[in-house]
Amino acid sequence: MSQQHIDTPKSLVSVIIPTYNRPTYLKQAIASAIAQTYKNIEIIVSDDCSAENPQKIIESFQDPRIRFRRNTKNSGISINVIEAFKQARGEYVTSLNDDDMWNEDFLEKLVPQLDANPDLVLAFSDHYVMDSDGNIDDAATEENTKQWKRDQLTEGVYQPFCEIGIVHQAVPSAVATVIRRDAIEWKDFQIQMGPIWDLYLTYLACRNGGGAYYCPERLTKYRVHSQSETMISGKVNAVAKIRKSKASLFCYREFMEDERLQQFKSYFREQWLQAHTTLAIGLLRSEKVSEARPYLLHALKQQKFNIRTIAALILSFIPKQVARRLLTN
Repeated sequence: MSQQHIDTPKSLVSVIIPTYNRPTYLKQAIASAIAQTYKNIEIIVSDDCSAENPQKIIESFQDPRIRFRRNTKNSGISINVIEAFKQARGEYVTSLNDDDMWNEDFLEKLVPQLDANPDLVLAFSDHYVMDSDGNIDDAATEENTKQWKRDQLTEGVYQPFCEIGIVHQAVPSAVATVIRRDAIEWKDFQIQMGPIWDLYLTYLACRNGGGAYYCPERLTKYRVHSQSETMISGKVNAVAKIRKSKASLFCYREFMEDERLQQFKSYFREQWLQAHTTLAIGLLRSEKVSEARPYLLHALKQQKFNIRTIAALILSFIPKQVARRLLTN
C-alpha cells in the first residue's frame, strides 16, 4: 500500500502589534504581517485607547487570523505590550511595531532555525531604516547596523548571548526577532520597563544561557519619523526623556542585581548612573529643579569626574531663564 505524503504542521507564531494613534502606519504593518510567506500565524493587534478606534482597519482585512484588543484607557506601551503577549497562543512570539514593516520572508527565514534547534531561545536578523514615507535610508541603515555592532556578527548561533543582547543591544526585539514563548518567564515582564520594554524582553530571553541565531540579511524595516520613540526621546521632549530615563534606572538596576550577569555589572552600573544624569536633565527642562538635584548628587558621589553631570548640577543653580536657553540649545 502506498504511503501518502503528509506535511508536518508548521509551528504557530503569534505576531504582536501594539498600536496607538497611527492608523495609516498600522494598516501597512498589518499588511506586511498578512503577506508573510510563512502562513501559520495569529496576529494580535493591541490598541492603547487610540483617539480613533482602529477596529474598522482590522475588519477591512477580513483575515480570521487577526485578533483585536483595545484598552479602556491609555495605559502606556509596556502594559499594552504585556497584555498582548499574555494572550499569545503560539509556540513562538514576535513583535511588530505599528509603524514598522516586515519583508515577506521574515518569518520563513527565522522560524525554521528555532524548529531545528531546541536550545535556541530566539532568532533575529538585521533590518533597514526607513523614513516617514517608507523610503529606505541607506546611510542611516548602515549607521544603525554599526551602532549596535551587528556588522561584527556573522551568521550563526551565539550561546550565551547576554553580551550581544543587553550590552551591545544587537537584538532588535521590537522589530526583527522571533522568540520561543516557553523560554520566557512572562510573570517577570514588568511595567516599569516602559519604552525600553524590548531591551527588558531581551534580558528575560538571554539570562538563562540559551542561544540566539543571527541572520545578517535585512528582513524588516524600522521607521524613523517625528512621532517615533527614537525622536521624541531626543533633546526637546522632556517628558519622553524623563519616561525613558526612569525605565533605564529600573532596567539597569535589575541587570546589576542579577547574579547570572555579574561579569557585566560594571557596565550596567555605568549605564544606571548615566540614566540618573539624563533623568535630571529632563527634570531641569521641565523646571523641576528640586527633583533633579538628588539624581545629580547621587551620580556625582558614585562616579569619577563626569563633566556632563557637573554641568547639569551647575545649571540647576543658575536663573531659570538662562538655564532654559542653555537646556534647549
